[in-house]
Amino acid sequence: MIEAEGLTKFYGPRGAIRDVSFEIDKGEVVGFLGPNGAGKSTTIRILTCYMPPSSGTARVDGLDIMEESLRIRQKIGYLPETVPLYNELTVSRFLRFAAGAKGVEAKRMSSEVSRVTSACGLEKVAGRMIGHLSKGFRQRVGLAQALLNNPSVLILDEPTIGLDPSQIIEIRRIIEELSQDRTILLSSHILPEVAQLCRRVIIINKGEIVATDSPENLTSQLQKTSTIVLEVSGPSAEFAQAVENMDAIQKVSVVSLSGTSKFTIETDPSMDMRSDIAALAMQKGCGLLELRTMQLSLEDIFMQLVTEESTPQGGES
Repeated sequence: MIEAEGLTKFYGPRGAIRDVSFEIDKGEVVGFLGPNGAGKSTTIRILTCYMPPSSGTARVDGLDIMEESLRIRQKIGYLPETVPLYNELTVSRFLRFAAGAKGVEAKRMSSEVSRVTSACGLEKVAGRMIGHLSKGFRQRVGLAQALLNNPSVLILDEPTIGLDPSQIIEIRRIIEELSQDRTILLSSHILPEVAQLCRRVIIINKGEIVATDSPENLTSQLQKTSTIVLEVSGPSAEFAQAVENMDAIQKVSVVSLSGTSKFTIETDPSMDMRSDIAALAMQKGCGLLELRTMQLSLEDIFMQLVTEESTPQGGES
């Protein structure tokens, strides 16, 4: 549904993105991540035909961005980071205007506006001026205009930015419902949101793609040790010494709490040591209160990749 091949964009002498290539299949929900200035917005503007690349090409739903940009703009659903709304128009009037711009036929316009109004929960404010709406409802209006003409591809740039927690939950719910029958590229700084909504992530840094995979696969590739969190009651000094002497144990850290001891144990990732550690705790007379593995979060993955790629190598800083 979305194919980028060698996308490169220069602003004067400065390269914003270089040789960006990736594919997003039909029905996928993919997170697009990167620090500020990494090239996310530039890539999105190219994919949505707001500006051309310096070199390279891309296709959206089989349409070439250079040769069929008008058709792409009519078919694609795009929610920019700053939603361009007309404050002096009512919600319904604005959506009718946007529908006309997207080529919705006059005989379908009323039903199409009603459909997206309902999908985004805007029925109660359909007759109100956009300038009088809360940030959350304005964001819903922006999402509604992206859904006009029932696009098969949605590109959402920071869809929950500036919203309060309840508004974020509501917009997230709407996106989850939309993801059932659409291809979605979601750019967001809220990494737990991406982890919840997206099956795969694309990470860009300094204008180049540094990773494309599922969070689970990236975790297995980047996690150099397996971390076990363990809490026991009772005598723990002898147990701690015994754990350190076990094969495959690389590091043991302990924090003494009130009546209990909590351990962070780093092990060889190729071996599951949980049953052996649990058996040892029982053997040493410790009560087992907690035993779990601790995986890298998407934030951990993001920071590790960005930090590695940001190491100075001479030249551009």
